[in-house]
Amino acid sequence: MEKQIAHELLSIGAVFLRPENPFTWASGIKSPIYCDNRLTLSAPSTRDKVEAGLAQLVKKYHPDCEMLMGTSTAGIAHAAMTATLLNLPMGYVRGEAKTHGRTNRIEGKMEPGTKVVVIEDLISTGGSAIEVVEALREAGANVLGIVSIFTYGMKKGVERIAAAGTVNHSLSNLDALVDVAVEEGYIAPEWKDRILAFRNNPSDESWINK
Repeated sequence: MEKQIAHELLSIGAVFLRPENPFTWASGIKSPIYCDNRLTLSAPSTRDKVEAGLAQLVKKYHPDCEMLMGTSTAGIAHAAMTATLLNLPMGYVRGEAKTHGRTNRIEGKMEPGTKVVVIEDLISTGGSAIEVVEALREAGANVLGIVSIFTYGMKKGVERIAAAGTVNHSLSNLDALVDVAVEEGYIAPEWKDRILAFRNNPSDESWINK
């Protein structure tokens, strides 16, 4: 599944690999990769595979899940479609509570003690997913874990998720993606190790000139 989803993401242009002209993240870090999983929503064939895969991960790792919660905003649509496949209720967690109406941060009816799985599109440093997990716990949810489309596998993200007392399972990851990218001619073979060097130490830009 990891390579199949990697192929799908590359084929619809949801992953941009530009090692020769790196992207600059908001943090200032230069990166050879940019992942926009929102593009899966407008590619029905890929979208079907992604949602089926997310449903499979939920069933495999969290068979007692009672509700899906999407991260705002990227995880909302995926949580809704996956919940439809699993015949589960869903909701989502806002970045911050509304300042009007009922001032909700968590949307959707969730009783305390509900066994919840968080649906996220992308895991990098893990910050946004952990914020959702913490908000759900504060509201009384029993958060079983996170299921996501793609992870960079960055050390910081892995450690932060573990420190938060939860776990993430992704459909695909950077290791599988660069393998497929080389096999299908998206990047030259020599770029594989350089991209993985970025992932292993994002603040070290020596990979750019190797």
